[in-house]
Amino acid sequence: MNKLKIVLSGFLLMLGLATAHASESPVGLSLFNPIQYPEASSDVGGLRLTLIYGEYNNVHGLDLGLVKKTTGDQGGVQFGAVNLVDGYFHGWQAGIVNVVGGNFVGFQDGVVNYVGGSFCGWQRGYVNITKEDFKGFQSGLWNQADGTMSGLELGFVNITGRLDGLQIGLININKSKEPFGFLPIVNFSF
Repeated sequence: MNKLKIVLSGFLLMLGLATAHASESPVGLSLFNPIQYPEASSDVGGLRLTLIYGEYNNVHGLDLGLVKKTTGDQGGVQFGAVNLVDGYFHGWQAGIVNVVGGNFVGFQDGVVNYVGGSFCGWQRGYVNITKEDFKGFQSGLWNQADGTMSGLELGFVNITGRLDGLQIGLININKSKEPFGFLPIVNFSF
């Protein structure tokens, strides 16, 4: 399993680096904003290290630190206690609290995971919330996909706006009620 994580991290890091642009800084270093290099309106393509709090526009590559905010889009691998991305995210995001305002493609792993747009991939945590359509696998105590859930929800409570897949848990709610609005243990619609 550790080898798989290393290979996946390397692949996602290279994906993030491949999307870097010449105008991006290859390194972003921050103690807390505004004590950081480069300034908050800059793009970072390569490595971002944040000791307390850092903020940049777009970030691609490896992102490590305590509390980080990206006001644009982010791609690659992001590890931190609190990860905040206002735009789109693609890659692997891991932290205690992960918040993405736009769409997400990849793997999101944390205690609390929130995506304001659509999601494609695996969302794993105690609380997982996706505000639009979800394609993939949600695993946690509370799983919520407000749009169409296409895939599998595995948890204590599973809630979706419309189900096109399988829910396994104690409480399974399909708000469209097609074919079932609520079923304990297993709910399905294909």
